[in-house]
Amino acid sequence: MKKPILQVALDFVDLNRAVKIADLAVKGGADWLEVGTPLIKSEGLNAIKVMRKNFPKKKIVADMKVIDTGRLEIEAAAKSGADIVVVLGVADDSTIKECVSAANNYGCEIMVDLLNCRNLESRALEVEKFGVDYICVHVGIDQQMIGVDPIQELKKITKKVRVPLAIAGGINSETAVKAVENGAEIVVVGGAITKAKNVEKATREIKKAILKKRIRRTFLYKKHLDPVKVFKKVSTANISDAMHRAEIIEGVKPILNEVKIVGKAVTVRTYPGDWAKPVEAIDIAKEGDVIVIDALGSGKAVWGELASWSCKLKGIEGVVIYGSVRDVEEIRKLKFPVFAKNVTSTAGEPLGLGEINVPIKIGAVTIKPGDYIIGDEDGVIVVPKENAIEVANRALDIFEKEIRIREEIKEGSSLGKILELEKWEKVRK
Repeated sequence: MKKPILQVALDFVDLNRAVKIADLAVKGGADWLEVGTPLIKSEGLNAIKVMRKNFPKKKIVADMKVIDTGRLEIEAAAKSGADIVVVLGVADDSTIKECVSAANNYGCEIMVDLLNCRNLESRALEVEKFGVDYICVHVGIDQQMIGVDPIQELKKITKKVRVPLAIAGGINSETAVKAVENGAEIVVVGGAITKAKNVEKATREIKKAILKKRIRRTFLYKKHLDPVKVFKKVSTANISDAMHRAEIIEGVKPILNEVKIVGKAVTVRTYPGDWAKPVEAIDIAKEGDVIVIDALGSGKAVWGELASWSCKLKGIEGVVIYGSVRDVEEIRKLKFPVFAKNVTSTAGEPLGLGEINVPIKIGAVTIKPGDYIIGDEDGVIVVPKENAIEVANRALDIFEKEIRIREEIKEGSSLGKILELEKWEKVRK
């Protein structure tokens, strides 16, 4: 096999940022530069022209995702400076044939992206016959978030076609090596480079990995990742963004500073001042769990120092109380994480009303037993257990993007300039 090619996907909406990141990636050893679909949609064909002008010696890939009017779009991209134009494999045969014909006329090449093709093997064999130059196995971002593995998709067509294979979809230094080992000649990397704190270094490491086949372990969007490990790494703000601005549990704040809890919910429904079921829940909860108590947000305390001692010795992660807590000074000495709505010195009575491990609703937030509870100084957020893998992946993606933005601010830019807020405001007006 030929020396593997590193293609860097520039999936930005801001051309200035894309050029800056591309320059760092080239310094790190990037072979091809991909003008991503978001960038083309945001900045138009000018994005291809600018990349061509700034990087005249690099092969420019225009991820047009052509699905219709094949000749027209290939011509436009080629005249703008694209060396390779991406066409969707789900496009009609006639469109792909037109793209190949136009590419021959205008001196560019065609890469077919098999994103969302139902039968990869049969479609790869079909489009190869049309004379395309490259075929790309691509797992989209939304598929990555639910754990679709691009390497497994690649294996379906390795050695089935003769044209060079590309792979895209959450590729990092770990999966890049696996991709090369499984027949990919073009490794397309986006976020693992463009979101890196040091873009040049990240590019160099991935380039070295695919050339020498040495894996460097990194986070990977995958089906079997441990949500708890990810939720401990990211913030409740990241998780809220990942869940499309999900609400926190109303009014609940930590009584300790610089505290964080992550665990599965043991839910308690009780009444203001009735601490029987909250205390009984300690015997039901397991190590690493979080007890979530709905005491209707008011009344006398349903939790205190002795209950906290019991949890701490058992290894329970923390307690969230939509109601009142007391003995705050002693709980702080214990350094046991308690989040509560109210603080009072007055204890309630153990009446025994309520239930344990039933769905509860606090304000707009529903909590079911086994849901993931994440709390920090911004508040407490709930991730439904059935969506935990996807939310963890999306939160990690947001966390990594913020690292890159933070570095650009440190380098002298500002958040407003990076996001080009004024530009988009003008469009809305």
